Amino acid sequence: MIQASTLTFFRQLRKNNHKQWFDEHRAQYDAARADIEQFLQALIDKHGKKDPEISNNTGKASMYRINRDIRFSKDKTPYKSHQAAGFGKGGKKAELAGYYVHIEPDGKTMIAGGLWMPSGDNLKHVRQEIDYCYDEFSKIIKGKKFKSQFGDLDRGEGMSLVKVPAGFEKDNPAAEELKLKSWLVQKTFTDAEVTSKDFLKKAAEAFETMMPLIKFLNRALEDH
Repeated sequence: MIQASTLTFFRQLRKNNHKQWFDEHRAQYDAARADIEQFLQALIDKHGKKDPEISNNTGKASMYRINRDIRFSKDKTPYKSHQAAGFGKGGKKAELAGYYVHIEPDGKTMIAGGLWMPSGDNLKHVRQEIDYCYDEFSKIIKGKKFKSQFGDLDRGEGMSLVKVPAGFEKDNPAAEELKLKSWLVQKTFTDAEVTSKDFLKKAAEAFETMMPLIKFLNRALEDH
């Protein structure tokens, strides 16, 4: 479980996003980060029994920096108001599908996963695999448990091409999935859920449900 004080810190950081306040509250940040690291390690240990490919990841190494990259952004606030982490085969920096944790107050915490904006060749490999093995892919994303956890793949604004990509017929049964530029799922949690003793179990269940999708995507990237 995540401590309520961890969510409180990020809520306060959102309102006081400048270096002086952060420096003055460094101890609270360190405590929040340690709290999340402990949760992540427990999640890796638990889900690693189902997916051994993540068992060599660690909570500490999976965490992203709190500092924002403001070089090309109009928003010059220096810190993120959340803590994120990514892990999977090869760790968070591998160009493979993987798991994602995002801890943020006010109902913005999410457990997510999949493949985010792959490069040109990788994009082609995934689309080819979906085209060749659409029955298998369709069963994954239309499965009862998958739909109850995530509803669907993320098809929000900017996630899809307008037209079916070149090389595929317009009436391809997989047309809507081939249009996607990323293949992602996510599930959000209330603050009460995040701070409950059941959160680790719920997060692990979400990971187990998305695991077939991640395995399918990584097969496309590795078996070509």
